[in-house]
Amino acid sequence: MRVNEIFYSLQGEGLHTGTPAVFVRLSGCNRKCAFCDTDFAAYSEMTTSEIIEEMARTRREAGAPDHTPMHAVVTGGEPAMQIDEAFVDALHRAGYYVQIETNGSLPVPANIDWVTCSPKDAPWGIQRVDELKIVYQGQDVESIASHFNAKRLCLQPCSGLNTRETIEYIKAHPHWHLSLQTHKLIDIR
Repeated sequence: MRVNEIFYSLQGEGLHTGTPAVFVRLSGCNRKCAFCDTDFAAYSEMTTSEIIEEMARTRREAGAPDHTPMHAVVTGGEPAMQIDEAFVDALHRAGYYVQIETNGSLPVPANIDWVTCSPKDAPWGIQRVDELKIVYQGQDVESIASHFNAKRLCLQPCSGLNTRETIEYIKAHPHWHLSLQTHKLIDIR
């Protein structure tokens, strides 16, 4: 797989905000979003076992106890371009709860524990969405949400530039939840 980076931090967005997690950021995407935070030119080819070894090393270096629950966030780019059920099974065997952050354009492995979909342009090929997280820019989010059967609906200000507008929308449409990029607000990776 093309791995952009692996690091240990706190999940900064969505339902799992504040959860310690190992992030596996994959390189490559089938969309071109102006606000993407992944450098697709920077990556290392790694096998599944190399990825799991690096995840463990990263946790150890950060001082995370071996016996604690482990949360893995597979993100990108678009991770559904590279991962499969065998990769998710390997993470499960290593003791990880597996969350994916996807743009929803492709199907994701059925054995993922939590699917966070931040949809960009249609068409969407995803079958299951646990959490729909839309970067709000004044678009018709109700129409977008109608394409997904998500358990949780989140709106996130675009790079923190339209927070007030996002909050006002959520107050008028309380089935949405606010998702902030808390990792940026508290200046952590």
